Amino acid sequence: MSIVVTGATGHLGRLIISSLLDRGVPADRIVALGRDVDRLADLAERGVETRRADYDDPASLRTAFAGAETLMFVSGSEAGRRVAQHGNVVTAAREAGVGLVVYTSIAKADTSTLALAAEHKATEQLIRDSGLPYVFLRNSWYLENYTGQLPAYRQHGVAGAAGDGRVSAATRADYAEAAAAVLTTPDQAGRVYELGGAPFSMAELAAEVSRQTGAPVSYLDLPVDKYTELLVAAGVPEGYAAMLADADRGIAQGELEVSDDLAGLLGRTPTALAEAIRAAL
Repeated sequence: MSIVVTGATGHLGRLIISSLLDRGVPADRIVALGRDVDRLADLAERGVETRRADYDDPASLRTAFAGAETLMFVSGSEAGRRVAQHGNVVTAAREAGVGLVVYTSIAKADTSTLALAAEHKATEQLIRDSGLPYVFLRNSWYLENYTGQLPAYRQHGVAGAAGDGRVSAATRADYAEAAAAVLTTPDQAGRVYELGGAPFSMAELAAEVSRQTGAPVSYLDLPVDKYTELLVAAGVPEGYAAMLADADRGIAQGELEVSDDLAGLLGRTPTALAEAIRAAL
């Protein structure tokens, strides 16, 4: 019996596996899944079993889930296609007799009005309807969404449509560590965790970047449609730009500000915005 982790070639899935190993889970009890097994060679060298799995290929999923005690189900990245893909995962997990499904969802998935949340809400319902024991890890935003834009912030400032709203962003590594804690702690079935770090506004983000870089950085707040236009003009694909702007609308309404469940799972304070910016710089 094993812990099977999907999306192991992605950032979060790989970090979850690293966290499991750091917690002392034997490598031979972990199965890393990905569409391209060659990209998992370094994990195989550490003793982790690797298998091919593609959310669009139900047969590959049935084979990949064989013997799984726990399935760490990292949500897919193809917006607009995830309900069908995730349905394949849930069906294969049920057929394989998986004992527990741990799914990475989005903050407040059951009540969120974010366009991005609809597929997560639908997936949560698929999992509930399947009868499989489950845990939902409702992750807020990644701090990397912001620290990855530091060069642009320093040159152009911070722009958005979040108003005075605050976002409980946390690092991928912290979300991964929390997932590993759930995967290695008994009696988790049925739990729903709202996960995120200490909340901050976009104005506070700009002020912290300014403080650490010594350059004047301010926040420009725009209507959702104007922010979408700005992103498109900067080269962001229109559909993705609309999704990002809609997420800012949700931030303005408090939809990505969550409780301190993350701190509880980590047993410490999550990585703070200032610390993440310092590391990125």
